[in-house]
Amino acid sequence: MSDQAADGRFRHAAWLYRARDEYLAGIREFVRAAVSSREPVFVVVPAWQIPNGWLPSGPDVTVADMQELGGNPARLIPAIRAFADKYPGQRIRYLGEPGWAARSVAELRETVRYEALLNLAFADAEISALCPYNAAELPAAVITDACRAHPMLRGDGTERANVDYRGPAVSPDSLTRPLLAPATAQVLSYDSDLRPVRGLVAAVAGQAGLSPGRCTDLVIAASEVAANTLRHTNGAGVVRLWATDAEVLCQFEDTGRITDPMAGYCRPDGDFAGGHGLWLVNQVCDLAEIRSSELGTTIRLHMYRR
Repeated sequence: MSDQAADGRFRHAAWLYRARDEYLAGIREFVRAAVSSREPVFVVVPAWQIPNGWLPSGPDVTVADMQELGGNPARLIPAIRAFADKYPGQRIRYLGEPGWAARSVAELRETVRYEALLNLAFADAEISALCPYNAAELPAAVITDACRAHPMLRGDGTERANVDYRGPAVSPDSLTRPLLAPATAQVLSYDSDLRPVRGLVAAVAGQAGLSPGRCTDLVIAASEVAANTLRHTNGAGVVRLWATDAEVLCQFEDTGRITDPMAGYCRPDGDFAGGHGLWLVNQVCDLAEIRSSELGTTIRLHMYRR
């Protein structure tokens, strides 16, 4: 596998692998090349993927567990930015594997959003990013969406420009479909007083068996989203709640539109519309999905039972 030459600023490649030996050898080579060129490297992959002691070590080699750091993919961009900020004026490398077969459908959708937003967040940054995807195990639709979010592709030992790349401002196909709640969801409209919203969220979360702390986190997140409806639209909002064996879901719908694609992905500076609320939501929820257009905005919050 060829080295990732620094002939541009942000270089972002999807690496489609099919065998474990190929995967391990490619990651080790990527880290060795970084160490050799004295470029700090940040490796974020599921911990179970890498045997202990497999990767080269060094003072500028940082390894993190993707299941922990990127369980909610919206938390990855701030982590990459924090790593880069430790090395001002230096080019860094980042290897992150955000998707694997055991991820939920919703999580895989959000990994694709994160990949697309990387191109906006780090457009002028001196970063070489490589993103492995197991093409033998992941659904074909996930691979297609992931490839469309990367300007470069790696495979068969080579790296090339990706003719299917749609550009940094184009949403992948999986993020353009509406989020539909089940007919059995509990529904509440709100237009001024948010106490009924908080009460309903607390009741559903408590009945589902969430711990008191996680119930509180979901109530806080729900209150932030509902407050944005009152702050930034002229109409009422609707909240829908339901629980599955795995999670509690809380979905908000209103007539507003979120125009900043990075909202919720970067710690906001100042008090711009919706920024702080969505940032907080992604810090306390296991996952947050956003759909926004001229037709309105839908935000779905996930809180896992575990």
